[in-house]
Amino acid sequence: MTSVTLQNKDAASASADAVVLAVAVTDDGPRLLADLPRALRWLTGSLTALGVSGAADEVVRVPSAGGASADVLVLAGVGRVTGGRPGREALRRAAGAAARACAGLGTLALALPAADVEDGVAAVEGALLGAYSYTTYKERTSGAQKAPVGEVVLLTSSPRDKALRAGVERARVLADAVAATRDLVNAPPVDLYPESFADVAVAAGKEHGLKVTVLDDVALAKGGYGGLTGVGKGSARGPRLVSVTWSPRGASAKVALVGKGITFDSGGLSIKPAASMETMKCDMGGAAAVLQAVVAAARLKLPVEVTAWLCLAENMPGGGAMRPSDVITTYGGRTVEVLNTDAEGRLVLADGLVSASEQKPDLILDVATLTGAQMVALGSRVAAVMAEDEAVGRRVLAAAERSGEQFWPMPLPEELRASLDSPVADIKNMGERYGGMLVAGLFLREFVGRTGGEGSPRIPWAHLDIAGPAFNEGAPWGYTGKGGTGVAVRTLVQVLEDAAAR
Repeated sequence: MTSVTLQNKDAASASADAVVLAVAVTDDGPRLLADLPRALRWLTGSLTALGVSGAADEVVRVPSAGGASADVLVLAGVGRVTGGRPGREALRRAAGAAARACAGLGTLALALPAADVEDGVAAVEGALLGAYSYTTYKERTSGAQKAPVGEVVLLTSSPRDKALRAGVERARVLADAVAATRDLVNAPPVDLYPESFADVAVAAGKEHGLKVTVLDDVALAKGGYGGLTGVGKGSARGPRLVSVTWSPRGASAKVALVGKGITFDSGGLSIKPAASMETMKCDMGGAAAVLQAVVAAARLKLPVEVTAWLCLAENMPGGGAMRPSDVITTYGGRTVEVLNTDAEGRLVLADGLVSASEQKPDLILDVATLTGAQMVALGSRVAAVMAEDEAVGRRVLAAAERSGEQFWPMPLPEELRASLDSPVADIKNMGERYGGMLVAGLFLREFVGRTGGEGSPRIPWAHLDIAGPAFNEGAPWGYTGKGGTGVAVRTLVQVLEDAAAR
């Protein structure tokens, strides 16, 4: 695990193997964003000759030529800046890209511009996020893979500042939570299935003082959890519903996080093309994110009660599998006509949303790699937020903005709701083809409970569709490598912090 230290030194005297400097794009060419000591001022006029542009995600390593204690200078691009300095997310990404590029080095010092404590913390957070690798299954080729940077050093004039130290500790907790989420998403489904995922949650509960309850396939069938039971019937490995609760004394708010946990999605009898299954180990990214958000809340001792509901199943086409045109009864008694078994995530979330609603929380957020339509609409880096109450959606979007995660608001058009009407059941799991992401959100809304009796407002709720951003199939960028990204964890923790402060 990468450690963090603070040093009151400049770029030339820093005790490190490499020092990171920021370079911005300007109309006059690349510009170093640093007051360099005399021994390094030769860099200022050499950037173009070195092939440095300052573009975001660009990292160029050059020898220090004796001008610094470190042997290597790492020139990290932050793109164009406004107001003379880069934003916090630009700093995160630059530090993360530098950390990825410097794998194999022991110590990496950050000499990035920081106007305040939050800027310095953002740089540390980015470096920690970038210093991630997944090597669990590397055997014969493990020697060829460079180890992540061992230590990140933040160069600061105020290494004893309490706010800075607290911010750095928070960054460590967040980076750990994101890494643990990435580990779960990257794990192969032969080893990560509903029961073993539940075991991970139980172990986390023991380590961090969380209350964990696990309902196995027998208990789910007996309790009427038809969404989880229906989806899990095609697999030899039964479903689970896991609740994980952090409940401190004097909690100022109560929040429920519901996560889709399809540990592998073949599509069931509505089977996917082979190529579309290759990344379907990531279909439990929502459950992983909500679990680790609760762990982070416990580590940060947030004064908010929060429960993660992990809706875990494996969607397989076995002999007992759910059939198109089957009708299932979800937890709480609502019947669903299943027209497409590959629209299974909303079925397991239905059970989780009703379960979460029974606890009458102040806020429910569900997180899911739910629809391909999300990727069509927003691409592979931007997640969607849907909320019946616009104020709730704005809370999530504001938290995402502060966290550096990209979310975009999407509507829940009432005219699409009629397409979910079924002639044989209360609702069907497929509706209008166009706007499929929005139709899925409307389906989920039906299972969010009320604040009081019939006719009272729904519990404040938002749906986060992370289908694209949960798994990076392309080239690494910023602090994001290939594979699981851990998206939504930082936003969820920020929402919890905001809830505690309300």
